[in-house]
Amino acid sequence: MTRWVATPALARACVVAAAGLVGAVALGSPVLVVLAAPFVVPAVLGLAHRPRTTPRLVPDLGTHRLHEGQGIVSGLVVDPPDGVEHVTRVLERPSYVVLSPASGTVGGLVRDGVPEAGIGVTRWGRRTVGAEQVALTGAWAGFRWGPREVPGVSVAVLPQAAAFDSRAEVPQPDGLVGAHRSRRVGSGSEFSGIRGFAPGDRLRRIHWPVSLRTGTLQVVTTRAEQDSGVLVVVDAFRDLGASGGVGGAASSLDLTVRAASALAEHHVRVGDRVGLRVLGPGDARVPLGSGTRHLHRLTGTLARVVPETRRVEDAVPDLGVQGDCVVYVLSPMLHAPVVTATAALAGRGVPVLVIDTLGERDLDELGGPRSRAGLAWRMRRVERDNLLDRLAGLGCPVVPWRGPGTVDEVLHRLARRAQQPRVRAR
Repeated sequence: MTRWVATPALARACVVAAAGLVGAVALGSPVLVVLAAPFVVPAVLGLAHRPRTTPRLVPDLGTHRLHEGQGIVSGLVVDPPDGVEHVTRVLERPSYVVLSPASGTVGGLVRDGVPEAGIGVTRWGRRTVGAEQVALTGAWAGFRWGPREVPGVSVAVLPQAAAFDSRAEVPQPDGLVGAHRSRRVGSGSEFSGIRGFAPGDRLRRIHWPVSLRTGTLQVVTTRAEQDSGVLVVVDAFRDLGASGGVGGAASSLDLTVRAASALAEHHVRVGDRVGLRVLGPGDARVPLGSGTRHLHRLTGTLARVVPETRRVEDAVPDLGVQGDCVVYVLSPMLHAPVVTATAALAGRGVPVLVIDTLGERDLDELGGPRSRAGLAWRMRRVERDNLLDRLAGLGCPVVPWRGPGTVDEVLHRLARRAQQPRVRAR
């Protein structure tokens, strides 16, 4: 309804007032005038304050980017507010969206401000929030406008970075600046050794105690501090399990996306160059980069990840690894081509770390361990474990995602292995 119409209350007041006045005149009874007076006053006031303008409704969320678990205040602008006395709002509640109040219904007088409602999101992705039905009421409840449907606003819900931190150095740092200790001698703060003075050495590097003891100038050498290239590969071919949002059970894709966000944030924070490759719909690729702006690009890409719903092809995907970089493969490892592509990278000598994001799955959801679905799942897990064992035999470590310290021990081993001579398969 896009125009002001009389409310049933105004119609009843007008009918009763008119009947009372006509009856008083026809019958000559002043009593009927007294009885009709309570209806005459609101009828006259309602007609006198009839709104003359057509209002325009503009939703006001204040932001188009949120993190999981965050909330916003949904406001509404009524323009112009002339003639509007009361506003009623009924918000829709899509999946993974919570409202405050829980019913999603708020109302109040315009003079006290247009009533607001709280909206919270519990899962990453693109969410349409703020869709609602709005009804306006004029003065003395004489005229009503609406209910009118207000479309929702698309909001990017960024994945909540899982608790993660690592003190391990990434192997093969090859950038110009960073926090990782290089195998090469250069300008840095990590002590490497003491050698004789050579032309070009800085005077502040002279170690005077050793120079006085040996009789020749000796200088301190340090190891360079460099950054490393890190590629995060996200397997979005399947989403196993039901997602309960940020505070509930996590599906495999929930674990994958949140772990990828945590890894990207950690490596960008220490100065590494981070890239992203999404295997699945859209085939998203983000080249290596660094900085806060690049981190926003990475998390925005992760927020747009959706699982593949069509039949997955058996073609081996190209992970797009170029040059020396560390590759994190976050996957439940149930798709054979992903395992094949990972094994090919490990065979080329690329430092690859597989992070298992399958998580724990309750067989009761499949009807129990002795049901057909439960038996099929157990057999599939046995096949998967065999694949992971063969992958580990190729020198590609596989670790389940456990948050802080998940990759420390493995990165230490990869860093030690990187210092040894390697033979790459061409």
